[in-house]
Amino acid sequence: MPSATMPRGTMIVAIDGPSGAGKGTVARALARELGYRYVDTGAMYRAIALQALRDGIDLANESAVEHVAQEAVINFEGGRTVVNGHDVTEAMRTPEGDVAAASVARLPAVRRVLVARQRAFGKGGRLVMEGRDIGTVVFPDAGAKIYLDASPDERARRRAADRAHTGSGRTDLADVASALEARDASDRTREVSPLTLAADAELIDTTGVPIGDVVKRALSLVRSRLGDSA
Repeated sequence: MPSATMPRGTMIVAIDGPSGAGKGTVARALARELGYRYVDTGAMYRAIALQALRDGIDLANESAVEHVAQEAVINFEGGRTVVNGHDVTEAMRTPEGDVAAASVARLPAVRRVLVARQRAFGKGGRLVMEGRDIGTVVFPDAGAKIYLDASPDERARRRAADRAHTGSGRTDLADVASALEARDASDRTREVSPLTLAADAELIDTTGVPIGDVVKRALSLVRSRLGDSA
């Protein structure tokens, strides 16, 4: 997949890392502080997976799911994710949505379609984008790259406490940990754009660190990398 070369001075902040590491919280906070746009690329894969399932498409059918990705109209409106006019914000944040998104994310043809869209978001700069391949594939020349991680136990506890993913019922921590382990394995071993730490990314371990402190460190890093233009 060809890389995108960003013009010098273009302001792109790439946030990568596995599930439960704090990407969404940190990325949204950075976008607010900097006055940048925010894009969650994971939501794009989830939205396509959900639309394909609603259309009765087998997620292993790469060409059919690619067509869904090509035709889908995805908008981020007021913190909501809307695909083809339907708000899927809650529907896609479920354990089943996690599995479906991981399946779709392994399809090279779908990734090509969505990476092109993601790069289009960055043409005007002033963007914070989170995902798993932002600093390595989508914007390898991003002005600031941050890779968030945490211990498996910490990430499982966070995900178990997140009702957006688990619902209101009681969640077994062991089940959540097992699901995260499976997602990690899928993301790190997929053929195209595997989850990995970019050589020039700043690794921040969020284990046991208050989220406010993580945001402060990330914001300091971004401002030092982007200078006064941030």
